[in-house]
Amino acid sequence: MTARAASRPVGTVTRGTTNPNRLRRMDRWIAAAHGAELRRASDPVAVDLGYGAAPWTAVELLLRLRTVAPHARVVGVEIEPARVAAARPYEREGLVFRHGGFEVPVPGRPTLIRAANVLRQYDEDQVAAVWERVCARLAPADPVTGSRGGLLVEGTCDEIGRRHVWVALGPEGPRTVTFATRLGSLDRPSDLAERLPKALIHRNVPGEPVHAFLRDFDRAWAAAAPYASYGARQRWIRAVRALTADWPVTDDAGRWRQGEVTVTWESLAPRG
Repeated sequence: MTARAASRPVGTVTRGTTNPNRLRRMDRWIAAAHGAELRRASDPVAVDLGYGAAPWTAVELLLRLRTVAPHARVVGVEIEPARVAAARPYEREGLVFRHGGFEVPVPGRPTLIRAANVLRQYDEDQVAAVWERVCARLAPADPVTGSRGGLLVEGTCDEIGRRHVWVALGPEGPRTVTFATRLGSLDRPSDLAERLPKALIHRNVPGEPVHAFLRDFDRAWAAAAPYASYGARQRWIRAVRALTADWPVTDDAGRWRQGEVTVTWESLAPRG
């Protein structure tokens, strides 16, 4: 392989669709779940991988992370050179843009990599290799400090960020799956199925765990219908509380109130 070929970014150009505030639910969760790791890091670098045709999500990520980690820095990485050039005028203290792909061309090992709506166009059988490659770039765990290492958050949302599902992965691999929604837009929890990340979206069929989870969630939602008179939030909390009897929910009512629920990856991982 030539030196030029070796430096070529890894991946393919995405559609680049983006909107302001599209990733606010994911960012809010990251700040809550990973804020301590960002504060602990000596140089908390976050990467917005595949930010798209406009730099809004990278700009917003910096602002949101700095509410919990004042020294956080963000690097926006895009495989399309024209998008990087267009983003450069938005650079500021703590925010830069770089040309690259899944090789994650930043110095050191990032504390956070966010890849939203990037793997949607890839084949399911390509996901594991991408996860492995990107997770290898994360900051490692440190038993001395108690750090679990960096975090990769990879998932999919709709165009205005009302419905979102993402997988959180550490250096060791996938940890959890989070479902997040604006509750007023929801008819039933299985509406989120269309936003499942690539690793799960084709597994929403009978016999697969994610299908069983969404089926049980719909049943719990239906059983919680009397709570609708108190608002969609109370109905969601009641339905999630019922789910905990059979599913390993990892968060608590503080997150459920935000229209979220997180379960272990192992409970939803595809079979076979």
